[in-house]
Amino acid sequence: MDDYKILLSEKEIPQSWYNLVPDLPFRLPPPINPVTGKPLQADELRTIFPKSLVEQEMSEERWIEIPFEVRDILRLWRPTPLRRARRLEKYLKTKARIYYKDESVSPTGSHKLNTAIAQAYYNKKEGIKRLATETGAGQWGAALSFACNVFSLKCRVYMVKVSYHQKPFRKSLMRIWGAEIIASPSKLTASGRKILKEDPNCHGSLGIAISEAVEEAAKDKTTNYALGSVLNHVLLHQTVIGLEAKKQLKLLDEEPDFLIACVGGGSNFGGLILPFVKDKFKNPGLRIIAVEPFACPSLTKGKYEYDFGDTASLTPLIKMFTLGHRYIPPAIHAGGLRYHGCSPLVSALQDKDIIEAVAYNQIEVFKAAEIFAKAEGIVPAPETAHAVKAVIEVAKRAKKSQCILFNFSGHGFLDLASYDKFLNGELVNHAHPIKEIKAALKHLPKL
Repeated sequence: MDDYKILLSEKEIPQSWYNLVPDLPFRLPPPINPVTGKPLQADELRTIFPKSLVEQEMSEERWIEIPFEVRDILRLWRPTPLRRARRLEKYLKTKARIYYKDESVSPTGSHKLNTAIAQAYYNKKEGIKRLATETGAGQWGAALSFACNVFSLKCRVYMVKVSYHQKPFRKSLMRIWGAEIIASPSKLTASGRKILKEDPNCHGSLGIAISEAVEEAAKDKTTNYALGSVLNHVLLHQTVIGLEAKKQLKLLDEEPDFLIACVGGGSNFGGLILPFVKDKFKNPGLRIIAVEPFACPSLTKGKYEYDFGDTASLTPLIKMFTLGHRYIPPAIHAGGLRYHGCSPLVSALQDKDIIEAVAYNQIEVFKAAEIFAKAEGIVPAPETAHAVKAVIEVAKRAKKSQCILFNFSGHGFLDLASYDKFLNGELVNHAHPIKEIKAALKHLPKL
Protein backbone atom coordinates (compact mmCIF):
# COMPACT_ATOMS: atom_id res chain seq x y z
CA MET A 1 0.00 0.00 0.00
CA ASP A 2 1.11 3.56 -0.68
CA ASP A 3 1.88 5.50 2.48
CA TYR A 4 -0.61 7.92 3.98
CA LYS A 5 1.97 9.54 6.24
CA ILE A 6 5.70 10.21 6.11
CA LEU A 7 7.43 10.25 9.49
CA LEU A 8 10.84 11.42 10.69
CA SER A 9 12.65 10.31 13.84
CA GLU A 10 13.13 12.66 16.81
CA LYS A 11 16.82 12.92 15.85
CA GLU A 12 15.71 14.71 12.68
CA ILE A 13 14.09 17.65 14.45
CA PRO A 14 15.90 20.69 13.01
CA GLN A 15 18.85 21.79 15.13
CA SER A 16 18.70 25.37 13.82
CA TRP A 17 16.01 27.78 12.70
CA TYR A 18 16.31 29.20 9.19
CA ASN A 19 16.44 32.98 8.72
CA LEU A 20 15.49 34.00 5.16
CA VAL A 21 16.61 37.63 5.56
CA PRO A 22 20.27 37.21 4.47
CA ASP A 23 19.13 35.26 1.37
CA LEU A 24 16.74 37.94 0.15
CA PRO A 25 17.81 39.86 -3.00
CA PHE A 26 16.57 43.07 -1.34
CA ARG A 27 16.69 44.78 2.05
CA LEU A 28 13.67 44.74 4.34
CA PRO A 29 12.40 48.21 5.29
CA PRO A 30 13.48 48.79 8.92
CA PRO A 31 11.00 49.31 11.77
CA ILE A 32 10.65 52.99 12.67
CA ASN A 33 10.46 54.74 16.03
CA PRO A 34 7.21 56.74 15.68
CA VAL A 35 8.52 59.53 17.95
CA THR A 36 11.91 60.15 16.30
CA GLY A 37 10.99 58.98 12.82
CA LYS A 38 14.31 57.11 12.68
CA PRO A 39 15.05 53.38 12.31
CA LEU A 40 14.41 51.53 15.54
CA GLN A 41 17.44 50.56 17.63
CA ALA A 42 17.71 47.20 19.35
CA ASP A 43 17.73 48.72 22.85
CA GLU A 44 14.36 50.33 22.21
CA LEU A 45 12.73 46.89 22.09
CA ARG A 46 14.26 45.76 25.37
CA THR A 47 11.39 47.33 27.32
CA ILE A 48 9.08 44.46 26.39
CA PHE A 49 11.29 41.73 24.84
CA PRO A 50 14.33 39.80 26.15
CA LYS A 51 17.72 40.60 24.61
CA SER A 52 18.02 37.22 22.87
CA LEU A 53 14.72 37.65 20.99
CA VAL A 54 15.61 41.22 20.01
CA GLU A 55 18.86 39.89 18.54
CA GLN A 56 16.93 37.26 16.59
CA GLU A 57 14.47 39.88 15.37
CA MET A 58 17.28 41.92 13.81
CA SER A 59 19.61 39.04 12.91
CA GLU A 60 21.42 38.75 9.58
CA GLU A 61 22.56 35.19 10.38
CA ARG A 62 21.18 32.49 8.10
CA TRP A 63 21.03 29.76 10.78
CA ILE A 64 20.24 30.29 14.47
CA GLU A 65 20.81 27.33 16.76
CA ILE A 66 17.81 25.94 18.63
CA PRO A 67 18.76 25.53 22.32
CA PHE A 68 18.74 21.97 23.66
CA GLU A 69 16.11 22.92 26.27
CA VAL A 70 13.74 24.03 23.48
CA ARG A 71 14.40 21.00 21.25
CA ASP A 72 13.79 18.74 24.24
CA ILE A 73 10.25 20.14 24.66
CA LEU A 74 9.63 20.11 20.90
CA ARG A 75 10.22 16.34 21.04
CA LEU A 76 6.80 15.98 22.71
CA TRP A 77 5.20 16.27 19.27
CA ARG A 78 7.89 16.95 16.66
CA PRO A 79 8.66 15.97 14.00
CA THR A 80 5.05 16.27 12.83
CA PRO A 81 3.68 13.94 10.13
CA LEU A 82 3.57 14.84 6.47
CA ARG A 83 0.30 13.30 5.29
CA ARG A 84 -0.81 12.41 1.77
CA ALA A 85 -4.48 13.39 1.31
CA ARG A 86 -5.25 10.38 -0.86
CA ARG A 87 -8.93 10.21 0.04
CA LEU A 88 -9.40 13.91 -0.73
CA GLU A 89 -7.61 13.43 -4.05
CA LYS A 90 -10.00 10.59 -4.87
CA TYR A 91 -13.06 12.65 -3.91
CA LEU A 92 -11.91 15.57 -6.08
CA LYS A 93 -10.93 13.26 -8.97
CA THR A 94 -7.81 15.37 -9.30
CA LYS A 95 -4.53 14.61 -11.02
CA ALA A 96 -2.74 16.56 -8.28
CA ARG A 97 -0.89 14.97 -5.37
CA ILE A 98 -1.91 16.70 -2.13
CA TYR A 99 0.28 16.67 0.98
CA TYR A 100 -0.26 18.45 4.27
CA LYS A 101 2.06 19.13 7.19
CA ASP A 102 -0.04 18.18 10.20
CA GLU A 103 0.65 20.72 12.96
CA SER A 104 -2.58 19.74 14.75
CA VAL A 105 -0.72 16.98 16.63
CA SER A 106 0.87 19.45 19.08
CA PRO A 107 -0.37 19.40 22.72
CA THR A 108 -2.45 22.52 22.06
CA GLY A 109 -3.67 21.45 18.62
CA SER A 110 -1.91 24.05 16.48
CA HIS A 111 1.43 25.27 15.14
CA LYS A 112 1.62 28.12 17.66
CA LEU A 113 3.51 26.05 20.23
CA ASN A 114 6.67 26.07 18.07
CA THR A 115 7.37 29.69 18.97
CA ALA A 116 5.64 29.74 22.38
CA ILE A 117 8.19 27.28 23.80
CA ALA A 118 11.10 29.32 22.43
CA GLN A 119 9.76 32.66 23.68
CA ALA A 120 9.02 31.33 27.16
CA TYR A 121 12.49 29.76 27.35
CA TYR A 122 14.37 32.96 26.46
CA ASN A 123 12.27 35.07 28.84
CA LYS A 124 12.81 32.61 31.68
CA LYS A 125 16.55 32.55 30.99
CA GLU A 126 16.74 36.34 31.32
CA GLY A 127 14.88 36.44 34.64
CA ILE A 128 11.39 37.48 33.53
CA LYS A 129 8.63 36.26 35.87
CA ARG A 130 5.50 36.85 33.80
CA LEU A 131 4.34 37.15 30.19
CA ALA A 132 1.43 39.17 28.81
CA THR A 133 -0.03 38.48 25.39
CA GLU A 134 -3.03 38.72 23.11
CA THR A 135 -4.97 35.95 21.40
CA GLY A 136 -7.65 35.84 18.74
CA ALA A 137 -9.36 32.45 18.55
CA GLY A 138 -7.22 31.16 21.42
CA GLN A 139 -4.63 28.97 19.67
CA TRP A 140 -1.81 31.34 20.62
CA GLY A 141 -3.15 31.96 24.10
CA ALA A 142 -3.32 28.21 24.75
CA ALA A 143 0.19 27.70 23.36
CA LEU A 144 1.75 30.42 25.52
CA SER A 145 -0.16 29.17 28.58
CA PHE A 146 1.32 25.70 28.05
CA ALA A 147 4.82 27.12 27.51
CA CYS A 148 4.63 29.33 30.60
CA ASN A 149 3.54 26.32 32.62
CA VAL A 150 6.56 24.35 31.33
CA PHE A 151 8.99 27.09 32.39
CA SER A 152 7.15 28.17 35.59
CA LEU A 153 6.16 31.62 34.34
CA LYS A 154 2.92 33.46 35.08
CA CYS A 155 0.77 34.30 32.07
CA ARG A 156 -1.99 36.80 31.35
CA VAL A 157 -3.89 36.54 28.06
CA TYR A 158 -5.98 39.35 26.60
CA MET A 159 -8.47 37.44 24.47
CA VAL A 160 -10.44 39.25 21.75
CA LYS A 161 -13.91 39.61 23.24
CA VAL A 162 -15.87 38.04 20.38
CA SER A 163 -13.65 34.93 20.55
CA TYR A 164 -13.78 34.98 24.36
CA HIS A 165 -17.48 34.17 23.96
CA GLN A 166 -17.23 32.05 20.77
CA LYS A 167 -14.40 29.76 21.94
CA PRO A 168 -15.08 28.76 25.59
CA PHE A 169 -13.05 25.55 25.48
CA ARG A 170 -9.84 27.31 24.47
CA LYS A 171 -10.31 29.38 27.63
CA SER A 172 -10.55 26.08 29.50
CA LEU A 173 -7.22 24.97 28.04
CA MET A 174 -5.55 28.21 29.13
CA ARG A 175 -6.96 27.88 32.63
CA ILE A 176 -5.77 24.26 32.91
CA TRP A 177 -2.23 25.48 32.31
CA GLY A 178 -2.59 28.29 34.84
CA ALA A 179 -3.15 31.38 32.69
CA GLU A 180 -5.41 34.32 33.51
CA ILE A 181 -7.75 35.26 30.64
CA ILE A 182 -9.15 38.77 30.19
CA ALA A 183 -11.80 39.67 27.60
CA SER A 184 -10.42 42.50 25.43
CA PRO A 185 -11.09 45.40 25.34
CA SER A 186 -11.02 45.51 29.13
CA LYS A 187 -11.06 48.12 31.87
CA LEU A 188 -7.65 46.99 33.15
CA THR A 189 -5.67 49.19 30.77
CA ALA A 190 -5.83 52.78 29.59
CA SER A 191 -6.06 51.68 25.96
CA GLY A 192 -8.92 49.28 26.77
CA ARG A 193 -10.82 51.91 28.73
CA LYS A 194 -10.46 54.40 25.87
CA ILE A 195 -11.87 51.92 23.34
CA LEU A 196 -14.81 51.05 25.62
CA LYS A 197 -15.57 54.73 26.17
CA GLU A 198 -15.79 55.23 22.40
CA ASP A 199 -17.73 51.99 21.82
CA PRO A 200 -19.08 50.19 24.93
CA ASN A 201 -20.18 47.25 22.75
CA CYS A 202 -16.85 46.82 20.95
CA HIS A 203 -16.27 43.12 20.18
CA GLY A 204 -12.52 43.64 20.05
CA SER A 205 -9.70 42.91 17.63
CA LEU A 206 -6.18 41.55 17.74
CA GLY A 207 -4.88 45.10 17.41
CA ILE A 208 -6.74 46.16 20.57
CA ALA A 209 -5.63 43.08 22.52
CA ILE A 210 -2.02 43.73 21.48
CA SER A 211 -2.31 47.30 22.79
CA GLU A 212 -3.48 46.05 26.18
CA ALA A 213 -0.75 43.43 26.51
CA VAL A 214 2.02 45.79 25.36
CA GLU A 215 0.81 48.51 27.74
CA GLU A 216 0.94 46.10 30.66
CA ALA A 217 4.40 44.77 29.80
CA ALA A 218 5.83 48.28 29.37
CA LYS A 219 4.77 49.24 32.92
CA ASP A 220 6.16 46.20 34.77
CA LYS A 221 9.86 45.26 34.78
CA THR A 222 9.07 41.65 35.71
CA THR A 223 6.62 41.26 32.80
CA ASN A 224 7.46 40.96 29.11
CA TYR A 225 5.26 40.84 26.06
CA ALA A 226 5.05 37.70 23.88
CA LEU A 227 3.70 37.86 20.33
CA GLY A 228 2.16 34.95 18.46
CA SER A 229 2.77 36.15 14.90
CA VAL A 230 3.92 39.05 12.66
CA LEU A 231 7.51 39.68 13.82
CA ASN A 232 10.62 38.08 12.30
CA HIS A 233 11.64 36.10 15.38
CA VAL A 234 8.19 34.48 15.56
CA LEU A 235 8.31 33.34 11.92
CA LEU A 236 11.90 32.22 12.51
CA HIS A 237 10.80 29.76 15.21
CA GLN A 238 8.09 28.42 12.93
CA THR A 239 10.54 27.43 10.17
CA VAL A 240 10.83 24.00 11.80
CA ILE A 241 7.63 23.27 9.84
CA GLY A 242 9.10 23.93 6.40
CA LEU A 243 12.50 22.44 7.25
CA GLU A 244 10.90 19.15 8.28
CA ALA A 245 8.61 19.19 5.24
CA LYS A 246 11.61 19.55 2.91
CA LYS A 247 13.19 16.42 4.42
CA GLN A 248 9.94 14.48 4.12
CA LEU A 249 9.35 15.47 0.50
CA LYS A 250 12.93 14.51 -0.33
CA LEU A 251 12.26 11.00 0.99
CA LEU A 252 9.44 10.81 -1.57
CA ASP A 253 11.50 12.40 -4.35
CA GLU A 254 8.85 15.14 -4.51
CA GLU A 255 9.14 18.86 -5.16
CA PRO A 256 6.13 21.13 -4.60
CA ASP A 257 4.46 22.98 -7.45
CA PHE A 258 2.19 24.82 -4.98
CA LEU A 259 2.74 25.90 -1.36
CA ILE A 260 -0.42 27.04 0.42
CA ALA A 261 -1.26 28.29 3.93
CA CYS A 262 -3.73 30.61 5.59
CA VAL A 263 -2.56 34.09 6.65
CA GLY A 264 -3.49 36.37 9.51
CA GLY A 265 -0.29 37.78 10.94
CA GLY A 266 1.76 35.29 8.92
CA SER A 267 3.30 32.78 11.35
CA ASN A 268 2.01 29.46 9.99
CA PHE A 269 2.37 30.67 6.40
CA GLY A 270 5.93 31.83 7.00
CA GLY A 271 6.78 28.69 8.93
CA LEU A 272 5.94 26.53 5.94
CA ILE A 273 7.11 28.63 3.01
CA LEU A 274 10.23 30.51 4.16
CA PRO A 275 12.58 27.50 3.78
CA PHE A 276 11.27 27.11 0.19
CA VAL A 277 11.66 30.74 -0.96
CA LYS A 278 15.21 30.15 -2.26
CA ASP A 279 13.72 27.38 -4.42
CA LYS A 280 11.28 29.93 -5.84
CA PHE A 281 14.22 32.10 -6.93
CA LYS A 282 15.56 29.14 -8.93
CA ASN A 283 12.14 27.94 -10.08
CA PRO A 284 9.78 30.85 -10.84
CA GLY A 285 7.05 28.34 -11.66
CA LEU A 286 6.68 27.42 -7.98
CA ARG A 287 3.51 29.14 -6.77
CA ILE A 288 3.25 30.23 -3.13
CA ILE A 289 -0.31 31.16 -2.15
CA ALA A 290 -1.40 33.02 0.99
CA VAL A 291 -5.09 32.61 1.88
CA GLU A 292 -6.98 35.16 3.95
CA PRO A 293 -10.59 35.95 4.92
CA PHE A 294 -12.69 38.22 2.71
CA ALA A 295 -13.62 40.18 5.84
CA CYS A 296 -9.98 40.98 6.71
CA PRO A 297 -8.08 41.05 3.40
CA SER A 298 -4.82 42.79 4.27
CA LEU A 299 -2.71 41.26 1.47
CA THR A 300 -5.40 41.46 -1.22
CA LYS A 301 -6.95 44.85 -0.35
CA GLY A 302 -4.53 46.57 2.03
CA LYS A 303 -1.84 49.17 1.38
CA TYR A 304 1.90 48.47 1.67
CA GLU A 305 2.73 51.27 4.10
CA TYR A 306 4.24 51.92 7.51
CA ASP A 307 1.65 51.40 10.23
CA PHE A 308 1.32 50.60 13.91
CA GLY A 309 1.02 46.95 14.89
CA ASP A 310 -1.70 47.78 17.42
CA THR A 311 -4.83 49.90 17.68
CA ALA A 312 -3.60 52.30 20.39
CA SER A 313 -0.41 53.20 18.49
CA LEU A 314 1.95 51.89 21.18
CA THR A 315 4.20 49.77 18.94
CA PRO A 316 6.96 50.78 16.51
CA LEU A 317 5.97 51.42 12.91
CA ILE A 318 6.51 48.49 10.57
CA LYS A 319 6.09 48.42 6.81
CA MET A 320 3.44 45.90 5.96
CA PHE A 321 0.26 45.35 4.02
CA THR A 322 -2.31 46.93 6.30
CA LEU A 323 -6.00 47.80 6.43
CA GLY A 324 -5.21 50.52 8.99
CA HIS A 325 -4.50 49.97 12.68
CA ARG A 326 -7.94 51.30 13.60
CA TYR A 327 -9.73 48.74 11.47
CA ILE A 328 -11.85 46.33 13.53
CA PRO A 329 -12.81 43.31 11.41
CA PRO A 330 -16.28 41.70 11.43
CA ALA A 331 -16.83 38.87 13.91
CA ILE A 332 -15.88 35.97 11.64
CA HIS A 333 -15.19 32.61 13.29
CA ALA A 334 -11.60 32.44 12.06
CA GLY A 335 -10.57 34.65 14.96
CA GLY A 336 -6.86 34.00 14.40
CA LEU A 337 -7.02 35.74 11.02
CA ARG A 338 -8.68 38.94 12.26
CA TYR A 339 -5.56 41.12 12.17
CA HIS A 340 -5.37 44.45 10.38
CA GLY A 341 -1.86 43.87 9.00
CA CYS A 342 0.60 41.17 8.06
CA SER A 343 4.17 40.17 8.84
CA PRO A 344 6.68 42.66 7.36
CA LEU A 345 8.63 39.73 5.91
CA VAL A 346 5.55 38.16 4.29
CA SER A 347 4.41 41.62 3.14
CA ALA A 348 7.74 42.25 1.42
CA LEU A 349 7.46 38.91 -0.40
CA GLN A 350 3.98 39.93 -1.56
CA ASP A 351 5.19 43.36 -2.67
CA LYS A 352 7.94 41.74 -4.76
CA ASP A 353 5.45 39.26 -6.33
CA ILE A 354 7.32 36.31 -4.82
CA ILE A 355 4.06 35.12 -3.29
CA GLU A 356 0.41 35.67 -4.24
CA ALA A 357 -2.75 36.04 -2.16
CA VAL A 358 -6.42 35.09 -2.40
CA ALA A 359 -9.40 35.75 -0.10
CA TYR A 360 -12.58 33.76 0.60
CA ASN A 361 -15.87 34.23 2.47
CA GLN A 362 -16.44 32.13 5.57
CA ILE A 363 -19.35 30.01 4.31
CA GLU A 364 -17.38 28.69 1.32
CA VAL A 365 -14.46 28.10 3.69
CA PHE A 366 -16.62 25.99 6.02
CA LYS A 367 -17.96 24.02 3.04
CA ALA A 368 -14.39 23.17 2.09
CA ALA A 369 -13.64 22.18 5.68
CA GLU A 370 -16.62 19.81 5.68
CA ILE A 371 -15.35 18.15 2.48
CA PHE A 372 -11.91 17.72 4.01
CA ALA A 373 -13.27 16.33 7.29
CA LYS A 374 -15.40 13.76 5.47
CA ALA A 375 -12.50 12.67 3.27
CA GLU A 376 -9.53 12.82 5.64
CA GLY A 377 -11.16 12.43 9.05
CA ILE A 378 -9.70 15.57 10.63
CA VAL A 379 -11.80 18.68 11.31
CA PRO A 380 -9.79 21.79 10.37
CA ALA A 381 -9.76 24.92 12.51
CA PRO A 382 -11.66 27.74 10.75
CA GLU A 383 -8.31 29.43 10.05
CA THR A 384 -6.82 26.25 8.54
CA ALA A 385 -9.98 25.77 6.50
CA HIS A 386 -9.02 28.81 4.41
CA ALA A 387 -5.94 26.91 3.20
CA VAL A 388 -8.10 23.84 2.57
CA LYS A 389 -10.43 25.91 0.38
CA ALA A 390 -7.53 27.14 -1.75
CA VAL A 391 -6.08 23.63 -2.03
CA ILE A 392 -9.41 22.28 -3.30
CA GLU A 393 -9.65 25.05 -5.89
CA VAL A 394 -6.08 24.45 -7.12
CA ALA A 395 -6.55 20.68 -7.21
CA LYS A 396 -9.81 20.93 -9.17
CA ARG A 397 -8.05 23.04 -11.82
CA ALA A 398 -5.03 20.74 -12.14
CA LYS A 399 -4.68 19.57 -15.76
CA LYS A 400 -1.59 17.47 -15.05
CA SER A 401 0.08 15.69 -12.17
CA GLN A 402 1.25 18.42 -9.77
CA CYS A 403 2.40 18.42 -6.15
CA ILE A 404 0.48 20.59 -3.65
CA LEU A 405 1.83 21.09 -0.13
CA PHE A 406 -0.18 22.96 2.48
CA ASN A 407 0.08 23.67 6.17
CA PHE A 408 -2.64 22.05 8.26
CA SER A 409 -2.02 24.61 11.00
CA GLY A 410 -4.53 23.31 13.55
CA HIS A 411 -7.59 21.16 14.24
CA GLY A 412 -11.09 22.48 14.87
CA PHE A 413 -12.14 20.23 17.76
CA LEU A 414 -12.44 23.31 19.99
CA ASP A 415 -14.31 25.25 17.29
CA LEU A 416 -17.33 22.95 17.03
CA ALA A 417 -19.73 25.69 18.08
CA SER A 418 -18.74 27.47 14.86
CA TYR A 419 -19.41 24.27 12.90
CA ASP A 420 -22.82 23.95 14.58
CA LYS A 421 -23.73 27.41 13.29
CA PHE A 422 -22.59 26.41 9.82
CA LEU A 423 -24.49 23.10 9.86
CA ASN A 424 -27.62 24.81 11.20
CA GLY A 425 -27.52 27.41 8.43
CA GLU A 426 -26.88 30.23 10.91
CA LEU A 427 -23.48 31.28 9.56
CA VAL A 428 -23.44 34.43 7.42
CA ASN A 429 -20.99 35.99 5.01
CA HIS A 430 -19.98 39.52 5.89
CA ALA A 431 -20.22 42.17 3.20
CA HIS A 432 -16.89 43.41 1.98
CA PRO A 433 -16.00 46.11 4.54
CA ILE A 434 -14.65 48.57 1.97
CA LYS A 435 -16.05 51.67 3.74
CA GLU A 436 -14.54 50.66 7.09
CA ILE A 437 -11.20 49.89 5.45
CA LYS A 438 -11.10 53.25 3.67
CA ALA A 439 -11.91 55.02 6.94
CA ALA A 440 -9.17 53.15 8.82
CA LEU A 441 -6.57 53.81 6.11
CA LYS A 442 -7.08 57.56 6.58
CA HIS A 443 -5.37 57.18 9.98
CA LEU A 444 -2.12 55.72 8.65
CA PRO A 445 0.80 57.56 10.28
CA LYS A 446 2.53 60.19 8.18
CA LEU A 447 6.32 59.89 8.01
